[in-house]
Amino acid sequence: MTKLYIHAQTLIDGISDTPKYDQLITVEDDKIVQIEDYYEINEDVIHENVVTPGFFNCHVHILYPVGFGENKEFTLMEKAFYAQKHCKEYLESGVTFIRVVGTEENYDLQIKEAIENHVIEGPHMYCAGKVICMTGGHGWQEGIEADGKDACLKAVRTQLRSGVDLIKMMATGGVMTKGVEPGNAQFTVDEMKVMIEEAHKAGRKTATHAQGLQGIKNALYAGIDSIEHGCFLDDECLELMKKQNTFLVPTLCAPQCIIDKGVENGVAQYMVDKTLKVKDAHVESVKKAYDKGIQIALGTDAGTPFNYHSNTTYEMELLSKLNISNMDILKMATINSARCVGVDKDYGSIEVGKHADLVCLNENPLENISNVRKINKVIQSGRIVVQNTR
Repeated sequence: MTKLYIHAQTLIDGISDTPKYDQLITVEDDKIVQIEDYYEINEDVIHENVVTPGFFNCHVHILYPVGFGENKEFTLMEKAFYAQKHCKEYLESGVTFIRVVGTEENYDLQIKEAIENHVIEGPHMYCAGKVICMTGGHGWQEGIEADGKDACLKAVRTQLRSGVDLIKMMATGGVMTKGVEPGNAQFTVDEMKVMIEEAHKAGRKTATHAQGLQGIKNALYAGIDSIEHGCFLDDECLELMKKQNTFLVPTLCAPQCIIDKGVENGVAQYMVDKTLKVKDAHVESVKKAYDKGIQIALGTDAGTPFNYHSNTTYEMELLSKLNISNMDILKMATINSARCVGVDKDYGSIEVGKHADLVCLNENPLENISNVRKINKVIQSGRIVVQNTR
């Protein structure tokens, strides 16, 4: 049995509305076993300025290298090495849990297995494997194409057989797929309903790429667990999300990075054009969702153009520009995301009995959210995986 003692001068536990001060956290093996007022003990103690729960990123594409032009092709071997690099980048940016929402040939499951078997280091992972889309729909190049309820049912069962942790479907078109429009609905309510019901029967959550209004509504009518992106949300959408406890994962990074870099850096013109159509509405939808009290989880859509796998902090900074409090942003990145993924019993907050996933910061993110960049240590399941010098 290994023990770790951490003195948190400021403790942000992920569930409280205010921080706690001078707390002693005792970790045995991978779990938190005690949290109490600090006192001197005859053991080695790690003294830290600020301690938060490990961060989540609920929307990533782990294989996708970024920062290259549209026509750059990668071999599977290259993608594997990039995936290992991306896993390291998540840990170094304080992210101890990711939800992968689309990977060709279910390769994310193999990456997850490599992490669990200690072949490579990386965050805890929940994996969707291949997305499910209509024929020719958003993501068809790497997903499972299905049309009609029977084909959709088979697609879900095929993915469940593969061992995925969640089912990801495509309710609308998107920016990245040439020839489809983000605002256009794709799957019908009935098609999505049969997929969601089958996933729920197997104890899996569901997520949908949904940008346009009608597609979002179709997904909500069908009972989806989380709306990814949610660029166009009206009052009916917000009421349904509130009533059904549906999560929103905004991924503000994705359109912002496309606009930041533009065609001059290799982003395809059609991607820039489609992004400009949705960006303003996207921002307004997130504001409305926050004001309405919708549960928001943090995700970046890492793997889209110039949207780096170290961008989790950037997503927090973009949220802060919408007048969202820093404490609420930290909750979005921790306990809200854990609830969205469905692992809040074991992760997402600093509580006795939970996994010891902790981020030790040199400065307080409640004063400036960008202070989450100033990482001293990252602890995952009771083990120090990132150690910086102050």
